[in-house]
Parts: sequence; C-alpha cells; structure tokens
Amino acid sequence: MSDRVAEHVGALVRRLARHLNRRISDTLALLLRHKSAGSLGAVAGFAIAVVFVWKYLRSPPTRPRRSAPKRRVPSAAADSGGAGTAPKLEVSDAVESIPLTTGQIVRKKLSGVRKMTCQILGVILEETSPEDLQKHATVRLPVVELLLEIAEHCDLYLMETVIDDASEERVLLALESAGLFQSGGLMKEKVLFSSTEIGRTSFVRQLESDFHVDTNLEIISQLSRFIRYQLYISPMEAGQIAPNVYTSSSLEQYFCSP
Repeated sequence: MSDRVAEHVGALVRRLARHLNRRISDTLALLLRHKSAGSLGAVAGFAIAVVFVWKYLRSPPTRPRRSAPKRRVPSAAADSGGAGTAPKLEVSDAVESIPLTTGQIVRKKLSGVRKMTCQILGVILEETSPEDLQKHATVRLPVVELLLEIAEHCDLYLMETVIDDASEERVLLALESAGLFQSGGLMKEKVLFSSTEIGRTSFVRQLESDFHVDTNLEIISQLSRFIRYQLYISPMEAGQIAPNVYTSSSLEQYFCSP
C-alpha cells in the first residue's frame, strides 16, 4: 500500500516539474526581451527561488520509521506449560533460613552484658561435685567454642568450690588442655576457687557480674536481687524462679534456643 502511494506522489511531482519548466522558460524569454538592471536582478532572484523549489521537489519523500516489535519474555508459567507459577522467595524468609554463627548467637543473647561469671562443675566440666574433682576433671567439648566466643564478647570469670589444691590444679589443667586459655580472652587468673558455696556467692557480688550461670538454686535465689541476669542449669524444669532468671538443661542449650 505504501509503495503505491509513493508512486502516485512521484508522478505528481514529475508533472509539476514539467509544468514549472514550461512556466520558467516562458518567463525567462519575456524578461530577456526587456533587458534592464531591475529586470536582470529580478531574473537572478527568480532563478535562485526556482533552484530551491526544484531541490525541494526532487528530494524523495521520507517514509515513517517503523518501530521494532517488542519481544515478550516468556513467563515461568509458559515455560512449564501453564502448569503453575514459579514460587517466590520472600527476602525475610531467605534471611531467616540462614543459620546464625556462634559469635552472632552470643552477641544476641548477651547484648548489654559486660561481665559474666560462670560455675565450672556441671556447666563446663562433666563432673558435678567437688569430690569428683579429687579424681578427675573432664571438659565438656560442646561448650569449648561457646566459651571462647563469650570470652571475646565480655569479661568472663569461671569459679568453683574445691576441697584441696590438687583439685584446683586438675581443673586448670583440664581447661588448658581444652584450649580455653589460648585465645587470650580467658586466662588462668580469671579462674577462681573457694572452699565453700558462700565464697562463690561473694565472688559474683564483688565482681559485679551482669550475668551469672550456676547449678545451685539457693545461690541463684540469693543473687537474683543483685545480678541483672542469671541462668540456672538444671536437668529438671524449675519453673519461674524470678523475672531475671532463665532455666536451661545446659549452657549450650540456652544459647542454641531462640
């Protein structure tokens, strides 16, 4: 259709050009018969105008540009034969699916805690009584990495009630063999020993601990008025002791729970 229109336009342009040629020839002949300065100037001006008109008529007509058709991106439903749409993963779901590192968990649980105190028996060691320490001392492996992270986050002190000096040496050797003194956050000087349970209570208060961990419910109850947070380690559910006291079966269980 557009080609036929262009041919008609071209034929009209050619007829108009022949018509102008005849008119121009007649006009030039008339002007040349009456020669004068004004006539020659008029002839020159008329000739220039004719040239511009001629160039305009000779220029080919411009055709409208055709826009390229837009490509359609096939949807997930089209690729799957219309069986259904692809599932969308929300950003919040993706973030929640990423497990936290031990360091991130410690920082979250101990937010605002600058100093922490922790009993050794039944929490860090497998042994649960001072009498057991007279024979052996065994570090619970699940707490090693956790204690190292806690020692990097805050000022950590370990404490225990012992019967004799040999028990102290046995505990220090077990902690050192487990690598707890290698990072620099926890040192032997921060492992405190007493001969009575009351002595451990005094240590916690003198250090002005923000967070204390213990297996003795009596000590937990006595310190609840003075310590910001406490964690009571017990295999049995103790119920609500105080608003600032948490209960867990182990130290690592408390930090792994949401």
